[in-house]
Amino acid sequence: MSSTLPSALEQPWQRAWSDAERRIPQLQADIAATPTPLARITRVGKVDAELLDAELVQLLKEPLTKALNLANSTLKAKLEPELTLLIHLVLYKFSVWDHGASYGAKLQGLKYMSSRTGTDMHGGSWLPRSTLALHSVLTILVPYIHNRVRAHALSNAWPEAPSSDRRRKAWELLTRLESIHGLAALLNFVVFLWNGRYRTIADRLLCLRLVAARRNFQREVSYEFMNRQMVWHAFTEFLLFLLPLINTRALRRQILSLTSRLTFASILPASIRPYIGSPETVHSGTQRRGKYWTLPEDQCAICAENASTNFADPANALTSLTEVAPYPTAATDEPTDSGDPDQAPRFPIQTPYITSCGHIYCYYCLTERMMRTADDRSGTGPKGTQWECLRCAEGVIAADRVEAQAEGPDYLSGVDDEDGDDSMSRMSFEFGSEDAYTEFTDMSGSMGSYTDNGSDISSE
Repeated sequence: MSSTLPSALEQPWQRAWSDAERRIPQLQADIAATPTPLARITRVGKVDAELLDAELVQLLKEPLTKALNLANSTLKAKLEPELTLLIHLVLYKFSVWDHGASYGAKLQGLKYMSSRTGTDMHGGSWLPRSTLALHSVLTILVPYIHNRVRAHALSNAWPEAPSSDRRRKAWELLTRLESIHGLAALLNFVVFLWNGRYRTIADRLLCLRLVAARRNFQREVSYEFMNRQMVWHAFTEFLLFLLPLINTRALRRQILSLTSRLTFASILPASIRPYIGSPETVHSGTQRRGKYWTLPEDQCAICAENASTNFADPANALTSLTEVAPYPTAATDEPTDSGDPDQAPRFPIQTPYITSCGHIYCYYCLTERMMRTADDRSGTGPKGTQWECLRCAEGVIAADRVEAQAEGPDYLSGVDDEDGDDSMSRMSFEFGSEDAYTEFTDMSGSMGSYTDNGSDISSE
Protein backbone atom coordinates (compact mmCIF):
# COMPACT_ATOMS: atom_id res chain seq x y z
CA MET A 1 0.00 0.00 0.00
CA SER A 2 2.84 2.31 0.85
CA SER A 3 4.62 1.59 -2.44
CA THR A 4 1.66 2.34 -4.63
CA LEU A 5 0.89 5.83 -3.09
CA PRO A 6 4.09 7.71 -4.19
CA SER A 7 3.80 6.35 -7.73
CA ALA A 8 0.25 7.66 -7.96
CA LEU A 9 1.38 11.15 -6.83
CA GLU A 10 4.32 11.30 -9.24
CA GLN A 11 2.34 10.57 -12.39
CA PRO A 12 0.65 14.08 -12.76
CA TRP A 13 3.93 15.86 -12.07
CA GLN A 14 5.74 13.79 -14.65
CA ARG A 15 3.08 14.44 -17.22
CA ALA A 16 3.21 18.24 -16.64
CA TRP A 17 7.01 18.27 -16.93
CA SER A 18 6.94 16.27 -20.14
CA ASP A 19 4.46 18.68 -21.70
CA ALA A 20 6.48 21.76 -20.65
CA GLU A 21 9.77 20.24 -21.79
CA ARG A 22 8.49 19.88 -25.31
CA ARG A 23 7.37 23.58 -25.41
CA ILE A 24 10.62 25.13 -24.03
CA PRO A 25 12.56 25.09 -27.36
CA GLN A 26 9.65 26.68 -29.17
CA LEU A 27 9.42 29.48 -26.57
CA GLN A 28 13.18 30.13 -26.81
CA ALA A 29 12.95 30.37 -30.59
CA ASP A 30 10.06 32.84 -30.39
CA ILE A 31 11.98 35.04 -27.92
CA ALA A 32 15.07 35.06 -30.13
CA ALA A 33 13.03 35.98 -33.19
CA THR A 34 11.29 38.88 -31.46
CA PRO A 35 13.14 42.19 -32.18
CA THR A 36 14.40 44.17 -29.20
CA PRO A 37 12.27 47.28 -28.69
CA LEU A 38 14.16 50.55 -28.86
CA ALA A 39 13.93 52.90 -25.92
CA ARG A 40 11.99 56.05 -26.57
CA ILE A 41 14.34 59.02 -26.78
CA THR A 42 12.95 62.46 -26.07
CA ARG A 43 13.61 65.24 -28.53
CA VAL A 44 14.78 67.59 -25.82
CA GLY A 45 17.55 65.16 -24.91
CA LYS A 46 18.93 65.27 -28.45
CA VAL A 47 18.77 69.07 -28.56
CA ASP A 48 20.46 69.27 -25.15
CA ALA A 49 23.28 67.07 -26.46
CA GLU A 50 23.96 69.56 -29.26
CA LEU A 51 23.90 72.50 -26.85
CA LEU A 52 26.29 70.73 -24.48
CA ASP A 53 28.74 70.16 -27.34
CA ALA A 54 28.64 73.87 -28.23
CA GLU A 55 29.20 74.88 -24.60
CA LEU A 56 32.16 72.51 -24.33
CA VAL A 57 33.77 74.11 -27.38
CA GLN A 58 33.31 77.57 -25.86
CA LEU A 59 34.81 76.49 -22.54
CA LEU A 60 37.90 75.14 -24.28
CA LYS A 61 38.25 78.09 -26.62
CA GLU A 62 37.99 80.88 -24.05
CA PRO A 63 41.33 80.32 -22.23
CA LEU A 64 43.16 79.77 -25.52
CA THR A 65 41.83 83.01 -27.01
CA LYS A 66 42.82 84.89 -23.86
CA ALA A 67 46.33 83.46 -24.11
CA LEU A 68 46.57 84.53 -27.75
CA ASN A 69 45.30 87.98 -26.86
CA LEU A 70 48.00 88.37 -24.23
CA ALA A 71 50.70 87.20 -26.64
CA ASN A 72 49.54 89.24 -29.61
CA SER A 73 46.18 90.95 -30.05
CA THR A 74 46.27 90.53 -33.82
CA LEU A 75 46.73 86.76 -33.57
CA LYS A 76 43.39 86.41 -31.80
CA ALA A 77 41.48 87.88 -34.75
CA LYS A 78 43.52 86.01 -37.34
CA LEU A 79 43.69 82.55 -35.78
CA GLU A 80 40.37 82.32 -33.96
CA PRO A 81 38.60 80.34 -36.76
CA GLU A 82 41.55 77.93 -37.00
CA LEU A 83 41.54 77.53 -33.23
CA THR A 84 37.85 76.66 -33.28
CA LEU A 85 38.47 74.19 -36.11
CA LEU A 86 41.24 72.50 -34.14
CA ILE A 87 39.07 72.14 -31.05
CA HIS A 88 36.22 70.64 -33.10
CA LEU A 89 38.53 68.14 -34.78
CA VAL A 90 40.11 67.01 -31.52
CA LEU A 91 36.75 66.58 -29.83
CA TYR A 92 35.36 64.72 -32.84
CA LYS A 93 38.31 62.33 -32.91
CA PHE A 94 38.05 61.37 -29.24
CA SER A 95 34.25 61.22 -29.15
CA VAL A 96 32.38 60.38 -32.36
CA TRP A 97 35.24 58.76 -34.25
CA ASP A 98 36.34 56.52 -31.37
CA HIS A 99 33.16 55.92 -29.36
CA GLY A 100 30.27 56.67 -31.70
CA ALA A 101 28.87 59.53 -29.63
CA SER A 102 29.81 63.10 -28.82
CA TYR A 103 30.46 64.19 -25.24
CA GLY A 104 27.09 65.91 -25.05
CA ALA A 105 25.37 62.75 -26.32
CA LYS A 106 27.20 60.66 -23.72
CA LEU A 107 25.96 62.94 -20.97
CA GLN A 108 22.43 62.38 -22.24
CA GLY A 109 22.93 58.60 -22.54
CA LEU A 110 22.79 58.62 -26.37
CA LYS A 111 24.88 57.26 -29.25
CA TYR A 112 24.78 57.28 -33.05
CA MET A 113 23.18 54.51 -35.09
CA SER A 114 22.97 54.20 -38.86
CA SER A 115 19.50 53.65 -40.24
CA ARG A 116 20.91 52.12 -43.45
CA THR A 117 22.92 49.29 -41.94
CA GLY A 118 21.23 49.10 -38.54
CA THR A 119 24.56 48.94 -36.74
CA ASP A 120 26.14 51.14 -34.13
CA MET A 121 29.21 53.28 -34.52
CA HIS A 122 31.19 51.52 -31.79
CA GLY A 123 34.84 52.48 -32.26
CA GLY A 124 34.13 53.35 -35.90
CA SER A 125 34.59 49.70 -36.94
CA TRP A 126 30.97 48.90 -37.88
CA LEU A 127 30.66 51.76 -40.36
CA PRO A 128 32.97 52.71 -43.19
CA ARG A 129 35.51 55.38 -42.51
CA SER A 130 34.10 57.29 -45.42
CA THR A 131 30.82 57.81 -43.55
CA LEU A 132 32.67 59.19 -40.55
CA ALA A 133 34.81 61.40 -42.81
CA LEU A 134 31.75 62.78 -44.60
CA HIS A 135 30.07 63.46 -41.28
CA SER A 136 33.11 65.37 -40.01
CA VAL A 137 33.35 67.35 -43.27
CA LEU A 138 29.67 68.34 -43.16
CA THR A 139 29.67 69.27 -39.48
CA ILE A 140 33.14 70.82 -39.07
CA LEU A 141 34.94 71.72 -42.32
CA VAL A 142 31.98 73.20 -44.20
CA PRO A 143 31.11 75.69 -41.41
CA TYR A 144 34.80 76.67 -41.17
CA ILE A 145 35.07 77.30 -44.93
CA HIS A 146 31.84 79.31 -44.85
CA ASN A 147 33.09 81.52 -42.02
CA ARG A 148 36.41 82.11 -43.76
CA VAL A 149 34.82 82.97 -47.11
CA ARG A 150 32.31 85.31 -45.50
CA ALA A 151 35.00 87.10 -43.46
CA HIS A 152 37.17 87.48 -46.57
CA ALA A 153 34.24 88.84 -48.58
CA LEU A 154 33.34 91.40 -45.91
CA SER A 155 36.96 92.52 -45.46
CA ASN A 156 37.31 93.08 -49.22
CA ALA A 157 33.93 94.87 -49.60
CA TRP A 158 32.32 92.34 -51.89
CA PRO A 159 28.77 93.57 -51.07
CA GLU A 160 29.71 97.11 -52.18
CA ALA A 161 31.19 96.06 -55.51
CA PRO A 162 29.37 96.88 -58.79
CA SER A 163 26.62 94.54 -59.87
CA SER A 164 28.63 93.38 -62.91
CA ASP A 165 31.69 92.52 -60.81
CA ARG A 166 32.48 88.88 -60.10
CA ARG A 167 32.91 89.63 -56.44
CA ARG A 168 29.38 91.00 -56.23
CA LYS A 169 28.03 87.93 -58.00
CA ALA A 170 29.97 85.64 -55.72
CA TRP A 171 28.54 87.49 -52.70
CA GLU A 172 25.00 87.14 -54.03
CA LEU A 173 25.60 83.42 -54.59
CA LEU A 174 26.88 83.09 -51.05
CA THR A 175 23.83 84.85 -49.62
CA ARG A 176 21.51 82.60 -51.68
CA LEU A 177 23.28 79.50 -50.40
CA GLU A 178 22.94 80.80 -46.86
CA SER A 179 19.22 81.41 -47.37
CA ILE A 180 18.73 77.93 -48.83
CA HIS A 181 20.66 76.34 -45.98
CA GLY A 182 18.67 78.29 -43.41
CA LEU A 183 15.37 77.24 -45.01
CA ALA A 184 16.48 73.60 -45.20
CA ALA A 185 17.60 73.68 -41.57
CA LEU A 186 14.23 75.11 -40.55
CA LEU A 187 12.31 72.43 -42.45
CA ASN A 188 14.56 69.71 -41.04
CA PHE A 189 13.98 70.97 -37.51
CA VAL A 190 10.21 71.00 -38.03
CA VAL A 191 10.35 67.40 -39.26
CA PHE A 192 12.58 66.52 -36.32
CA LEU A 193 9.99 67.92 -33.93
CA TRP A 194 7.40 65.80 -35.74
CA ASN A 195 9.11 62.39 -35.68
CA GLY A 196 12.27 62.98 -33.60
CA ARG A 197 14.62 61.03 -35.90
CA TYR A 198 17.27 63.25 -37.54
CA ARG A 199 18.44 66.26 -35.62
CA THR A 200 20.55 68.04 -38.28
CA ILE A 201 20.81 68.10 -42.05
CA ALA A 202 24.10 66.17 -41.94
CA ASP A 203 22.48 63.42 -39.85
CA ARG A 204 19.60 63.19 -42.34
CA LEU A 205 21.90 62.99 -45.36
CA LEU A 206 23.99 60.21 -43.78
CA CYS A 207 20.99 58.54 -42.06
CA LEU A 208 22.56 58.85 -38.61
CA ARG A 209 20.27 59.19 -35.63
CA LEU A 210 20.72 59.19 -31.91
CA VAL A 211 19.48 56.21 -29.94
CA ALA A 212 19.78 55.07 -26.35
CA ALA A 213 23.21 53.80 -25.36
CA ARG A 214 21.67 51.29 -22.94
CA ARG A 215 18.73 48.97 -23.35
CA ASN A 216 17.03 50.05 -20.15
CA PHE A 217 17.34 53.75 -20.78
CA GLN A 218 15.94 56.24 -18.33
CA ARG A 219 16.55 59.95 -18.75
CA GLU A 220 17.98 61.15 -15.47
CA VAL A 221 17.44 64.81 -14.76
CA SER A 222 19.46 66.28 -11.90
CA TYR A 223 17.76 69.18 -10.18
CA GLU A 224 20.72 69.94 -7.92
CA PHE A 225 21.92 72.86 -10.02
CA MET A 226 18.38 74.21 -10.34
CA ASN A 227 17.88 73.98 -6.59
CA ARG A 228 21.11 75.88 -5.96
CA GLN A 229 20.06 78.57 -8.41
CA MET A 230 16.65 78.92 -6.77
CA VAL A 231 18.19 79.15 -3.28
CA TRP A 232 20.73 81.74 -4.43
CA HIS A 233 18.01 83.75 -6.21
CA ALA A 234 15.85 83.74 -3.09
CA PHE A 235 18.85 84.77 -0.97
CA THR A 236 19.69 87.70 -3.27
CA GLU A 237 16.07 88.82 -3.30
CA PHE A 238 16.06 88.76 0.50
CA LEU A 239 19.27 90.81 0.61
CA LEU A 240 17.83 93.36 -1.81
CA PHE A 241 14.82 93.67 0.48
CA LEU A 242 16.81 93.80 3.73
CA LEU A 243 19.78 96.02 2.88
CA PRO A 244 17.78 99.24 2.37
CA LEU A 245 16.34 98.78 5.86
CA ILE A 246 19.81 98.63 7.47
CA ASN A 247 21.61 101.86 8.19
CA THR A 248 25.03 100.76 6.99
CA ARG A 249 26.65 104.09 7.80
CA ALA A 250 25.55 103.99 11.43
CA LEU A 251 26.56 100.35 11.70
CA ARG A 252 29.98 101.11 10.28
CA ARG A 253 30.46 103.97 12.74
CA GLN A 254 29.44 101.80 15.65
CA ILE A 255 31.97 99.16 14.63
CA LEU A 256 34.70 101.75 14.22
CA SER A 257 33.85 103.24 17.61
CA LEU A 258 34.01 99.86 19.30
CA THR A 259 37.29 98.94 17.64
CA SER A 260 38.84 102.29 18.51
CA ARG A 261 37.94 101.92 22.18
CA LEU A 262 39.12 98.32 22.32
CA THR A 263 42.72 98.41 23.54
CA PHE A 264 45.07 95.92 25.10
CA ALA A 265 44.64 97.51 28.52
CA SER A 266 40.85 97.27 28.36
CA ILE A 267 41.05 93.50 27.91
CA LEU A 268 43.22 92.95 30.97
CA PRO A 269 41.72 92.77 34.48
CA ALA A 270 41.64 95.95 36.53
CA SER A 271 44.10 94.56 39.07
CA ILE A 272 46.83 94.08 36.44
CA ARG A 273 46.45 97.41 34.61
CA PRO A 274 48.48 99.53 37.13
CA TYR A 275 51.52 97.23 36.78
CA ILE A 276 51.75 97.57 33.00
CA GLY A 277 51.41 101.35 33.05
CA SER A 278 48.03 101.52 31.36
CA PRO A 279 47.10 104.97 30.00
CA GLU A 280 43.74 104.58 31.68
CA THR A 281 45.41 104.42 35.11
CA VAL A 282 47.73 107.30 34.33
CA HIS A 283 44.94 109.61 33.25
CA SER A 284 42.22 108.18 35.50
CA GLY A 285 41.95 111.41 37.47
CA THR A 286 42.14 113.74 34.52
CA GLN A 287 39.29 115.11 32.48
CA ARG A 288 38.14 113.29 29.38
CA ARG A 289 39.70 114.57 26.21
CA GLY A 290 38.44 114.49 22.69
CA LYS A 291 40.31 114.19 19.47
CA TYR A 292 40.87 117.95 19.06
CA TRP A 293 41.14 119.04 22.68
CA THR A 294 44.45 120.80 21.94
CA LEU A 295 42.98 122.97 19.18
CA PRO A 296 42.79 126.66 20.17
CA GLU A 297 39.43 127.83 21.45
CA ASP A 298 38.99 130.39 18.67
CA GLN A 299 38.94 127.68 16.00
CA CYS A 300 36.25 125.18 15.03
CA ALA A 301 37.26 121.57 15.71
CA ILE A 302 34.68 120.26 13.23
CA CYS A 303 36.17 122.37 10.45
CA ALA A 304 39.59 121.00 11.37
CA GLU A 305 38.33 117.43 11.23
CA ASN A 306 36.61 118.00 7.90
CA ALA A 307 39.79 119.49 6.50
CA SER A 308 41.86 116.55 7.72
CA THR A 309 39.55 113.97 6.08
CA ASN A 310 38.68 115.77 2.86
CA PHE A 311 40.31 113.52 0.27
CA ALA A 312 37.62 113.93 -2.37
CA ASP A 313 39.83 116.36 -4.26
CA PRO A 314 43.27 114.80 -4.87
CA ALA A 315 44.76 118.22 -5.51
CA ASN A 316 43.87 119.40 -1.99
CA ALA A 317 44.63 116.15 -0.16
CA LEU A 318 48.17 117.12 0.86
CA THR A 319 47.02 120.61 1.72
CA SER A 320 44.37 119.21 4.03
CA LEU A 321 46.94 117.12 5.84
CA THR A 322 49.41 119.95 6.30
CA GLU A 323 46.74 122.30 7.62
CA VAL A 324 45.96 120.10 10.61
CA ALA A 325 49.46 118.75 11.13
CA PRO A 326 50.61 121.49 13.59
CA TYR A 327 47.81 120.60 16.03
CA PRO A 328 48.37 117.43 18.03
CA THR A 329 45.53 115.06 18.79
CA ALA A 330 44.29 113.53 22.02
CA ALA A 331 47.43 111.42 22.26
CA THR A 332 49.45 114.43 23.37
CA ASP A 333 49.53 115.79 26.90
CA GLU A 334 50.06 119.48 26.36
CA PRO A 335 47.72 121.85 24.55
CA THR A 336 49.09 124.11 21.86
CA ASP A 337 48.86 127.85 21.67
CA SER A 338 47.20 129.61 18.82
CA GLY A 339 50.58 131.02 17.75
CA ASP A 340 50.84 134.61 16.64
CA PRO A 341 47.82 136.60 17.98
CA ASP A 342 47.92 138.83 14.91
CA GLN A 343 47.64 135.83 12.58
CA ALA A 344 44.15 134.85 11.47
CA PRO A 345 42.99 131.43 12.70
CA ARG A 346 43.03 128.65 10.17
CA PHE A 347 39.56 127.41 11.07
CA PRO A 348 37.61 130.46 12.29
CA ILE A 349 34.26 129.97 13.94
CA GLN A 350 31.40 131.25 11.79
CA THR A 351 28.17 132.07 13.68
CA PRO A 352 29.36 130.60 16.99
CA TYR A 353 27.12 128.19 18.90
CA ILE A 354 27.99 126.74 22.29
CA THR A 355 27.22 123.14 23.21
CA SER A 356 25.93 121.74 26.47
CA CYS A 357 29.48 120.73 27.37
CA GLY A 358 30.72 124.33 26.99
CA HIS A 359 32.61 124.26 23.66
CA ILE A 360 31.99 126.51 20.68
CA TYR A 361 31.56 125.42 17.05
CA CYS A 362 30.25 126.86 13.82
CA TYR A 363 26.48 126.82 13.50
CA TYR A 364 26.47 124.92 10.22
CA CYS A 365 29.08 122.37 11.36
CA LEU A 366 27.37 121.72 14.67
CA THR A 367 23.85 121.37 13.31
CA GLU A 368 25.01 119.07 10.53
CA ARG A 369 26.82 116.77 12.96
CA MET A 370 24.01 116.69 15.50
CA MET A 371 21.26 116.03 12.97
CA ARG A 372 23.29 113.35 11.20
CA THR A 373 24.09 111.65 14.48
CA ALA A 374 20.42 111.73 15.51
CA ASP A 375 19.34 110.26 12.18
CA ASP A 376 22.03 107.57 12.06
CA ARG A 377 21.97 106.87 15.82
CA SER A 378 25.74 106.60 15.69
CA GLY A 379 26.64 108.76 18.68
CA THR A 380 26.63 108.35 22.43
CA GLY A 381 23.96 108.53 25.08
CA PRO A 382 20.55 106.86 24.93
CA LYS A 383 19.98 105.17 21.57
CA GLY A 384 23.11 106.83 20.22
CA THR A 385 21.41 110.15 19.42
CA GLN A 386 23.95 112.44 21.12
CA TRP A 387 26.89 113.69 19.14
CA GLU A 388 30.30 113.24 20.79
CA CYS A 389 32.16 116.49 21.30
CA LEU A 390 35.54 116.62 19.62
CA ARG A 391 37.13 118.46 22.54
CA CYS A 392 35.84 116.67 25.63
CA ALA A 393 34.33 113.46 24.16
CA GLU A 394 31.02 114.05 25.97
CA GLY A 395 27.57 113.74 24.50
CA VAL A 396 26.03 116.99 23.26
CA ILE A 397 22.37 117.26 24.22
CA ALA A 398 21.78 120.94 23.37
CA ALA A 399 23.35 123.93 21.69
CA ASP A 400 22.60 127.65 22.00
CA ARG A 401 23.66 130.79 20.24
CA VAL A 402 26.65 132.50 21.84
CA GLU A 403 25.47 135.73 23.46
CA ALA A 404 28.08 138.27 24.46
CA GLN A 405 27.87 141.91 25.55
CA ALA A 406 30.77 144.19 24.68
CA GLU A 407 31.44 147.07 27.13
CA GLY A 408 33.74 149.93 26.18
CA PRO A 409 34.00 152.88 23.79
CA ASP A 410 31.79 152.98 20.73
CA TYR A 411 33.72 151.45 17.87
CA LEU A 412 31.45 153.19 15.40
CA SER A 413 32.64 156.58 16.69
CA GLY A 414 36.24 155.72 15.99
CA VAL A 415 37.35 156.10 19.67
CA ASP A 416 39.85 153.45 20.70
CA ASP A 417 40.10 152.18 24.20
CA GLU A 418 43.51 152.00 25.76
CA ASP A 419 42.93 148.45 26.85
CA GLY A 420 41.20 147.49 23.61
CA ASP A 421 43.70 144.82 22.73
CA ASP A 422 43.49 143.21 26.17
CA SER A 423 39.71 143.37 26.26
CA MET A 424 39.28 140.83 23.48
CA SER A 425 41.45 138.33 25.32
CA ARG A 426 39.27 138.72 28.43
CA MET A 427 36.03 138.07 26.55
CA SER A 428 33.48 136.12 28.55
CA PHE A 429 30.44 134.31 27.24
CA GLU A 430 27.02 133.79 28.70
CA PHE A 431 26.12 130.17 28.10
CA GLY A 432 22.60 129.12 27.27
CA SER A 433 20.50 126.56 29.04
CA GLU A 434 21.90 123.05 29.24
CA ASP A 435 18.73 121.35 30.50
CA ALA A 436 16.85 121.40 27.25
CA TYR A 437 17.42 118.99 24.42
CA THR A 438 18.88 119.99 21.07
CA GLU A 439 17.48 123.43 20.29
CA PHE A 440 18.58 125.83 17.57
CA THR A 441 17.60 129.46 17.64
CA ASP A 442 16.24 131.19 14.61
CA MET A 443 18.99 133.01 12.73
CA SER A 444 16.51 135.51 11.35
CA GLY A 445 16.16 137.13 14.80
CA SER A 446 18.60 139.11 16.86
CA MET A 447 22.28 138.68 16.10
CA GLY A 448 23.00 138.44 19.80
CA SER A 449 25.28 140.57 21.93
CA TYR A 450 28.93 140.31 22.92
CA THR A 451 30.20 141.23 26.39
CA ASP A 452 33.65 142.66 26.80
CA ASN A 453 34.89 143.25 30.35
CA GLY A 454 37.27 146.06 29.31
CA SER A 455 34.92 147.91 26.97
CA ASP A 456 31.80 149.98 27.36
CA ILE A 457 30.17 149.32 23.97
CA SER A 458 27.39 146.78 23.35
CA SER A 459 26.25 145.59 19.96
CA GLU A 460 22.66 144.58 19.37
